[in-house]
Amino acid sequence: MIVDQAVYRGGQRHECGDLSDELAALRADGAPESDFVWVGLKDPTAEEFAFVAAELDLHPLAVEDILSGNQRAKVEVYDRTIFAVVKTLRYDDETSDIETGELMAVVGDHFAVTLRHGDAAPLHKVRKRLEKHEQELLREGPVSVLHGLLDKVVDTYLQIDEEVARDLEDIERDVFGGSRAHSTTIYRLKREVLEFRRAALPLQMPLRQLAERDGIVTSKELRLQFRDVSDHLAAVLADIESYDTLLSDALSTHLSQIAVQQNSDMRKISAWAAMITVPTLIAGIYGMNFDHMPELHWLLGYPLAVALMAAVVLVLWRSFKRSGWL
Repeated sequence: MIVDQAVYRGGQRHECGDLSDELAALRADGAPESDFVWVGLKDPTAEEFAFVAAELDLHPLAVEDILSGNQRAKVEVYDRTIFAVVKTLRYDDETSDIETGELMAVVGDHFAVTLRHGDAAPLHKVRKRLEKHEQELLREGPVSVLHGLLDKVVDTYLQIDEEVARDLEDIERDVFGGSRAHSTTIYRLKREVLEFRRAALPLQMPLRQLAERDGIVTSKELRLQFRDVSDHLAAVLADIESYDTLLSDALSTHLSQIAVQQNSDMRKISAWAAMITVPTLIAGIYGMNFDHMPELHWLLGYPLAVALMAAVVLVLWRSFKRSGWL
């Protein structure tokens, strides 16, 4: 459905009437090139989007991707139209999971269309921020909407970056501080870091291209703004790579600790088994009740057998204690 629709003239918001009439007025001779209409959609039906696509004459490939949904993050250019798909992320404090959503934007001749799928999508905040605090950027034209969207998404990435860093510190403290760590916790965070990387990495090259002097963005101010967003994204990606390496090291260390602990447990079990086996063997020999066993008729046979058991067990215990098996 269409959740918001407005015309922006000179950076100021105006109510939007009939979409066809507004576009005709914006594209008329003498109309400022920076004025545009912004249509916001949330989980639109095929019929709703078909109407908007027909009015704006969107490229068929962009229309196909939008209707299909679940696209990889990307920025593509069709003639003078920019089509962007970005993955929004939301961090769940209770489970430490990263939930994903999807934002799409099509920016072209006097128009900007934004669509969101899922709940982890901050489009309403993007529009409000541009209208209240960044009217100068809105005067640069519809590409300012794309910048606002990417800027907000990358800001969210920075926040999640901090949350993941805190989770990693907790894991490192458990692994290297002697506390009990769990492989499932490390695996879960590695999976979330991989999801984070899949969302952020595909935007790196397109953002650089949007900041290039000879690229599709003609506004010098917007190119500078895109460069700033690109720098923030580069910092996030550098952190993601380091997190993946640190998690791999933590997992390797944790598995080594488990192996060492298991080896220590096996040595203790073996030592106790040996100490139990010796008296059991001696008792078994003298419990066979053969007629011709001279030791059975000795007056001191029983106490000597018990003393022998105790002596052998004591020797074994001291030997295992000295070698660190107990």
